[in-house]
Formats: sequence, C-alpha cells, structure tokens
Amino acid sequence: MKLHELSPSKGSRKTRKRVGRGHGAGQGKTSGRGQKGQGSRSSVGLPTGFEGGQMPLKQRLPKLRGFHNRWRHEFVVVNLGKLARFEPGSVVDADVLTEAGLIPRASSPIKVLAAGHLGHALTLRVDRISGGARTAVEAAGGSIELVGPQPQDESVTRGKAAARATKRAAKVDAAEARAATAPAAESTAKRGARKGATAEATETETAATEATATEATATEAGAGAAERPARRARKIAAAEASETQPEPDGAPDNEAETEDSE
Repeated sequence: MKLHELSPSKGSRKTRKRVGRGHGAGQGKTSGRGQKGQGSRSSVGLPTGFEGGQMPLKQRLPKLRGFHNRWRHEFVVVNLGKLARFEPGSVVDADVLTEAGLIPRASSPIKVLAAGHLGHALTLRVDRISGGARTAVEAAGGSIELVGPQPQDESVTRGKAAARATKRAAKVDAAEARAATAPAAESTAKRGARKGATAEATETETAATEATATEATATEAGAGAAERPARRARKIAAAEASETQPEPDGAPDNEAETEDSE
C-alpha cells in the first residue's frame, strides 16, 4: 500500500450541502428555510426541546414522586395468630397457606410476623420470619425452615448508609479488640502492682535499718559525750591528789638541791 492509495472509510466523510446556488441545485433561493416566518430568519434562537408552544415533554413527565428501589422485594405478611387454625405438629408451607386463603398465590414470598398468639407446635416453611415470631414458635415447641434465597450480608454497599455501616463495623471490631486485650492488661497491671508493693516493702525495710543504725550511732555518740566530763574530772582529781601528797623527810626537793649537797 502506498500513501496515495489511502482513503477514509466509506460513509465517514460526507460532502457539505451547498445551498443558495440556484433552483437547479434543489436548495436555491430560500435555501430550504421557506419563504417567511420565524424559521426563515438568520437568528432563530429557539430553545432545545421547544414544541411550538405546547407543554414540552420534559415538563409533562412526573417528577419529585419519591424514590423507586429497583432491588426491593415484596413479601406477603402472615401474622402468627392466624397460624393457630392448623393442627398441632402439621407442616405449614406456601401451598397450605394458599389453600387456607392466607396468601394470594403459592409463588408469593412469605414473611411471618409475631402479631397474635400460637399455643402449639408447628413446622413453618417460609421465606422470612421476624425475631419475635421465631422466639414464639420455638417456645411453643415448633421449628422453622427457611426456603428460597437468603441474603448473604444484610449490610448495604452503596451511599451514605454503606459509610455508616462501615463505621459501625469498625466500632464493633475495636470494642472486641479492647475486650480481648483487657484480661492481658489487667494481669499486667496486677503484676506491676505486686512489683510496686515489693519495692515499697524493700524501701521501707531499708529505711528502717538506716534509722536503727542512725539511732545506734547517735546513742554511742551521746554516751561518749556524757563520759567525757567524768573522765576529765577524774584526771583533774588525780592531778590534785599527786600535788598535795607530802614528800618523805630528807628527800631533796629537786635535782638542784641534790647537786649542791654533793
């Protein structure tokens, strides 16, 4: 293939319509706009969706009529008190409820609510049942068998409700984590308290020992200080006694006298 052989796809390029080039071209004189009127002017300025003055479609359509949930499931409600007409121990399912006239058709999804009283045991085969109705049926000795597709997860996955559900789940997880770590923290606190008590007891014993030693030292120092005046008094008395003792007769008074006598 060469460059001059390239061409656009068939139908992708269209020749512009040339208007106002005479009658022979088919779009001469008025160029397809007609003779007179609003559409023949150079600037018509009609809004998009204008229908000539009648009510346009965008205003005829209903609006602000609420929200339609495309994932909504409609259930036929059956109160618990209406099931008392069946014999004890019987199995109650969609066919039995249809024959009894409690639901319009057997293909309708069924939900049992707790309104009324059921005094005997029944086996219920329904699509949904409330918590109160389940408790009442089990208290009467009956059982429940859920049929049909059941929701895997009741939490929403879209919009603000999903964000709230995520925050709620995070709070629940945090509470469970705190509950799981609480015993370990409590045991750690107890061990710390025991260590603190042991350290305090050791410090108290050390302080008592030091106080006893200090008292003993002070007592010894006081006894020594009390004995000093007595020792000093004994020394003074001994010195005075030696001075007042008389010398024997003929004994020289001192060395000088001895030497003179010699």
